[in-house]
Amino acid sequence: MVPLGTPALREAVRVVGRIRAWQRGWHGRSKIERVEFQSMVMWHAMPWIFFLSWGSLPLGLSLRHEPDALIFGWALIAVAAAQSVHVNRSLRRSVDHYLKRCGMPRRDLAVSGALLAVALGLSLGLEAVDGAAEGMIGFTTLYLVVPFGQSLAFAVSVRAFLLHIVLIDAVALAGFAAVGVPGGRLAGYAALIGFAGVLTLISARCGAWTLSVMWEADRSREVEARLAVAEERLRFGRDLHDVMGRNLAVIALKSELAVQLARRGRPEAVDQMVEVQRIAQESQREVREVVRGYREIDLGVELLGAQGVLEAAGITCRVTGSAAGLPAPVQSALGWVVREAATNVLRHGDATRCDITLAVTDGRTTLTVENNGVPDAVPSGGGSGLAGLRERLAEVDGTLDSAAGQGRFRLTAAVPPLPGSAVPAPTDRSEALL
Repeated sequence: MVPLGTPALREAVRVVGRIRAWQRGWHGRSKIERVEFQSMVMWHAMPWIFFLSWGSLPLGLSLRHEPDALIFGWALIAVAAAQSVHVNRSLRRSVDHYLKRCGMPRRDLAVSGALLAVALGLSLGLEAVDGAAEGMIGFTTLYLVVPFGQSLAFAVSVRAFLLHIVLIDAVALAGFAAVGVPGGRLAGYAALIGFAGVLTLISARCGAWTLSVMWEADRSREVEARLAVAEERLRFGRDLHDVMGRNLAVIALKSELAVQLARRGRPEAVDQMVEVQRIAQESQREVREVVRGYREIDLGVELLGAQGVLEAAGITCRVTGSAAGLPAPVQSALGWVVREAATNVLRHGDATRCDITLAVTDGRTTLTVENNGVPDAVPSGGGSGLAGLRERLAEVDGTLDSAAGQGRFRLTAAVPPLPGSAVPAPTDRSEALL
């Protein structure tokens, strides 16, 4: 048993802490960030997989024990390893360039091209001294194009990439022909270089294209959300103009009339000012209604809207219950709960399912919104949005509770029966909303 406080125990605690921090970071990523991370891991591993299977092992095992062959062979293996190291270091910049996050990494491409030229030169030298068994140099030639091709695939168009591969193929074939490689093997080398180029293009470009489409969809979703906010602001502005524009015009006219009557000593001036006071108070009440969103709020419409938005985002949403017969103040307060809950499901976590349940028991209305995909580190009761909902529910004597655990989040709003309101018949059918 390891005593407490020993260096081994402290190191174990640090390792466990790093693992838990990595898990929290992973769960805190969005779907597209996870896909990009996995793609980057694959792209980093690909050159090394090909280096071991095509570059180093076949060549190292086939080298003859002759000084020239060993020098050229192991130098070629070292340069091939340097190619993999360089493409790993420059991969992030290459992918960012393809995703239009930065400019073209010209220096990285120049270094990668120089390493490819050195590797091809060593291949020609090795072929000239005949230090490798027949056919083994072909595997190495197949690998040498992979690192440069991976960097190039993210930097240029498909057509430009293919032109570069054709040029590399032509130069390599001319070099191998100059050192006396027969025509049959030349054709094999040409096919291998072309195959390596196409394989690299497919493995790199297809994944990058998928990432590009996903990020574009994510940006479109963000723009759509901003447009929705802008549209809501315009609606609010129109409502406020409708309320204040008319009432302020009436107040201005009646105030002017009261001034004229007061100058003439007419008692009707008092009546006009009383009317101005009444209109001002009415305007204040109407503005308060606009600000609080109490005008034309329908809980049934909000439930259907939330279901449509969540399902459009790929989240399975099940709505149970009916808003029919609920008093207008209750529908308004719960409608805001549905809006805020749907927004939280979209913005936070990584939900795949959301259940919205509306139930009425003995006049007490309960709205429950529960979703999965919640990170363990998310607190259950924070956020200004929930505080605002509690203020709205307090005006109808309602309460709001939230709970998080085991990857799920539940939001429960309860409103007691209002004085003089009818009790609607309970229902558990989603179709009742229609």
